[in-house]
Amino acid sequence: GYFDAEFEYWSKKLIENFRNQDIILYVSNITEAEILYAPNKVKKLYFELLDLKCKILIENEESVSLAKKYIENQILTPNYLNDARHISIATINNLDVLVSWNFKHIVHYDKIRKFNLINIREGYKLIDIYSPMEVVYE
Repeated sequence: GYFDAEFEYWSKKLIENFRNQDIILYVSNITEAEILYAPNKVKKLYFELLDLKCKILIENEESVSLAKKYIENQILTPNYLNDARHISIATINNLDVLVSWNFKHIVHYDKIRKFNLINIREGYKLIDIYSPMEVVYE
């Protein structure tokens, strides 16, 4: 989103919030793996963000199991397992909010309800999922 005109303003505000430590940045090892295939300018931005005292969350058996439950319950198809992994890692680490520009598979009213239904059923708390424009401080 940062380099897309449509999302640029809100993405830059979010990065500014990370830099000012208004919002704590967490990333997962899944993000790191996805970045390997990103354009160089995206990689550069990612590594700049890592220097901002960001916290790296590592996938484990618990998060893998929860991600599989999202797939088994047909919230996402197996083709979008990485999206399920992002949500499960955030959930098991008790994050308050997951922020994404992925409106099709993550920031989607019906899917958020379904993710949280599974989370509650499996003994986890609800997770709020928003786009950057909903969480930035101006």
